[in-house]
Amino acid sequence: MLKDSLLLESTDIVEELCKRREIMRIITKKIVQPEFTKNVVPVELSDETMAKRKKALLVAMEEKEIDTVVIYGDREHGSNFEYFTGFISRFEEALLVIHQNGQAFLLLGNENTKMVQHARLETQLIHVPFFSLPNQPMEDDAPFKDYLTEAGIEKGQKVAVIGWKNFTSAVEENYKLFDLPYFIVDSLKQVINDEAGLINGADLLIGANNGIRTINNANEIAHYEYGATLAGRGILNTMNSVELGKTELELAGNLAQFGQPNTITTICATGTRFTNATLYPRNKQVELGETFSTSVGYKGGLSSRAAYVAESKSDLPEAVSDYEEKVAKPYYSAFCTWLEKIHIGMAAGKLYEEIETALPQADYHWELNPGHFVADEEWMSSPFSENGNAEIKSGQLFQIDIIPRVAGYGGASCEDGVAIADSELRYALETEYPEVWERMVRRRTYLKQVLGIKLREEILPLNDVLAYYRPYLLDRETAFCKE
Repeated sequence: MLKDSLLLESTDIVEELCKRREIMRIITKKIVQPEFTKNVVPVELSDETMAKRKKALLVAMEEKEIDTVVIYGDREHGSNFEYFTGFISRFEEALLVIHQNGQAFLLLGNENTKMVQHARLETQLIHVPFFSLPNQPMEDDAPFKDYLTEAGIEKGQKVAVIGWKNFTSAVEENYKLFDLPYFIVDSLKQVINDEAGLINGADLLIGANNGIRTINNANEIAHYEYGATLAGRGILNTMNSVELGKTELELAGNLAQFGQPNTITTICATGTRFTNATLYPRNKQVELGETFSTSVGYKGGLSSRAAYVAESKSDLPEAVSDYEEKVAKPYYSAFCTWLEKIHIGMAAGKLYEEIETALPQADYHWELNPGHFVADEEWMSSPFSENGNAEIKSGQLFQIDIIPRVAGYGGASCEDGVAIADSELRYALETEYPEVWERMVRRRTYLKQVLGIKLREEILPLNDVLAYYRPYLLDRETAFCKE
């Protein structure tokens, strides 16, 4: 028994040394900053891409024996709607109804009816005053279920309702949970007169295994790379603008670009966050030794950084003087593990295991998932769960999203996104979007030659700052890299 005990202790020590050795591979070094993309323009989605999206939905509907899909959209939850229509309903609500025969209807409020002529799929307009702002004219109003009937929804149909969320526990009843306004769901039940025929169909679009929206072609990757590039540029500008005495408001000005819509609540916070429940940048000045966090998201990706306002560890409060060793380097080691391990054909649950080994939850208290899909929204869904069997596939876009929490210390964050592309998809990007491809190749070269991170050939950085992390923001020449 004593021998077994000593053997166990020896094994534990070896494992701990291995972990420390892995962490020690991360060093703080003077390096050049990543090259900055100065001129980047949006890439529009092609008619071929939009037609492909609708066709994929019709195929999925046939496989699942679904007669009709009803897709909801509003300002905050419009990505599934926009995926087919090309627009969001802004300050109104909207429905897109698509039948298995391909016929489609757009149910729009007062101030969106004009959008039907601009929609990216052929549809028939149904004006629904209920979707308009409060107290606007409702001359054309009728019982809401009548509009659904006008859109071709009939008694006895199997109807898949898509809001923005799939409820992903194993409970079968979750297919009966709907994240649409009650008056819409209630009217649908009345029209089809068969509650069993109404299901949550969000998995058709965002399901981790076969969701239509989880796979992108070259046109879509180029389209989303624009937003990811803006996010990275905004973050790097903000990091390089941090100075003592500047306010969060001043710094946050770097994060808004070209009037493009943000996909998250923009973060630019120094010191204690959420004072007086404030989520937005405040008129608070940056002080030496404080924590600093900033995030911005555009269609195609979010970039985020969290570190300390310091030149070196000597500027940190004594209680967190070992921040690098205690939090930042272990985090960055796990971050590099994510980048170097992920590959086509890998089970997403295996990557979850890799992160758990590199950054044990019991010690670093990270929650949620160590990554997720990105698209028009910052977090679409995630395949990265414990024992998850979803497979990493070509065409997927991911954001690395590991958030360690160690009591008493500031956070460490280096969130950015990548595209997964097999040889065929890489060739399409290179030939159809050479400027996008050149940026991706340049970014890969920087990661390998400067940061020491060796990506597999199918991993393509979506912005300039992927893996560029400074634990001390005031030292603009020093950053982490692999030894």
